[in-house]
Amino acid sequence: MATKLLLTFAICRLIVTVGLTLEPTELLRLGFTVDPVDVESASVDFGLMTKVEPLAVLRPSSAKDVAQLVKAAYESSHGFTVSARGHGHSINGQAQTGTGVVVQMSGVGSGGKPRVWGGDMYVDVWGGELWIDVLKSCLAYGLAPKSWTDYLYLSVGGTLSNAGISGQAFHHGPQISNVHELDVVTGKGELMTCSKEQNPELFHAVLGGLGQFGIITRARISLEPAPQRVRWIRVLYSNFSAFTKDQEYLISLHGNQKFDYVEGFVIVDEGLINNWRSSFFSPRNPVKISSLGSNNNGGVLYCLEITKNYHESTAETIDQ
Repeated sequence: MATKLLLTFAICRLIVTVGLTLEPTELLRLGFTVDPVDVESASVDFGLMTKVEPLAVLRPSSAKDVAQLVKAAYESSHGFTVSARGHGHSINGQAQTGTGVVVQMSGVGSGGKPRVWGGDMYVDVWGGELWIDVLKSCLAYGLAPKSWTDYLYLSVGGTLSNAGISGQAFHHGPQISNVHELDVVTGKGELMTCSKEQNPELFHAVLGGLGQFGIITRARISLEPAPQRVRWIRVLYSNFSAFTKDQEYLISLHGNQKFDYVEGFVIVDEGLINNWRSSFFSPRNPVKISSLGSNNNGGVLYCLEITKNYHESTAETIDQ
């Protein structure tokens, strides 16, 4: 009873503060919440540099819920802000708002499961879907997206709003180069489908647009056959020039010599060196490189992670 009273009070406050024209029962149906846990979660992000509590949080079950909220904001007499939040990996409050509603795109029950079209080699996914779940759905068909981020617990809409750079970008381009089509809720609350052929201006504005041109509710992602086997190699450097020279050489290779994934990064600080783990390792299995750390000047190392896809039939020659 106390929770219901709190929710009713908060929704009434929301209506009065921002001038929402929706009825309280309609707000409840859409999935609004003012639960302290939800509000607290939406008030911070990965950077932890700002804390801004929203007036409410919306957990949409469909793109129509998102469109109805944005349309209400656009038509509100007072005006209020709407901010889409995926898995909260922005670093400077980009997915927060203190004068409106945070749309929590990621979470159980949001948007439905990925739909894989094996014959057409693409998958339709909800904007708040995590890449790890997209991968699992596609692997059931022997397929995988062409371009990744090195951390898979990020939302599709979030990375497509930021280009999506990965160790495959030198080969396939960033993630935004591997999108066939989008469903987008515009600033007026219109739900529009766009692609290179249909509403192309909106399509190119939204991809890499940092969420300023609309909220991605569906993305059609290009797929390719998943590799049967992968050889993974890690190379550590203490010399920056040698590190960059090798990286440039590896991404210049062609044909059978070409690698499928090349990523370079810097490991700084003795604590990180001694407890560093690769993107390819479980968090429960850190890779100890203490001997390199103790002999390294300044506690800085450079690392290349490289993969080569291959088939069972070529396993005997992969080392070449």
